[in-house]
Amino acid sequence: MITQTLILASASPRRRELLGAMGVRFEVVTADVREHDSDSSPHFAPTELARENARLKAMAVAQSEKGARRWVLGADTVVALGDCLFAKPATLEEAGEFLRALSGHTHEVITGCALVDPERTTFLFHEVTRVTFHALSDATIARYLAEVSVLDKAGAYALQERGEWIIERVEGSRTNVIGLPTETLEKVLNQHGLL
Repeated sequence: MITQTLILASASPRRRELLGAMGVRFEVVTADVREHDSDSSPHFAPTELARENARLKAMAVAQSEKGARRWVLGADTVVALGDCLFAKPATLEEAGEFLRALSGHTHEVITGCALVDPERTTFLFHEVTRVTFHALSDATIARYLAEVSVLDKAGAYALQERGEWIIERVEGSRTNVIGLPTETLEKVLNQHGLL
């Protein structure tokens, strides 16, 4: 059990569930930061983008009144198919476009994490998982979008919600695809005496 309360700098309910399942005591404090994306920061590779956004979130909270002298964890997930990045879709129509683009292909899900200590030293790490989609028919896509709320999910899908309809294979951490690489995070927290 974690010896002190960690701050999770994320509003994601999936990250809250995963961190709670690890036995970590934490509270949620979110920061209003402008994240980098492929349009505003085309010079970032997907891994760099995820790590930098995680750092921005964690550092903003660490520098806030609630984050002072506390350990803070930030995370950001990027879905990449080659050079094309898939953020959270703005509309269901865009979500359908995302799923059609991912259909029949293997893409990468990258979650960057930033752990900031009470002295504001930042420890960055990330996890990459390869996800292969079935070839999806328009009917399958329509059915999936009718069943699963996707507008708050990078890539417009969720492994844990009807994932079997669209996903053929997952290579690597499944929790990483959900939003937090718990296996790697556990090692990092242990290294810093937090777990």
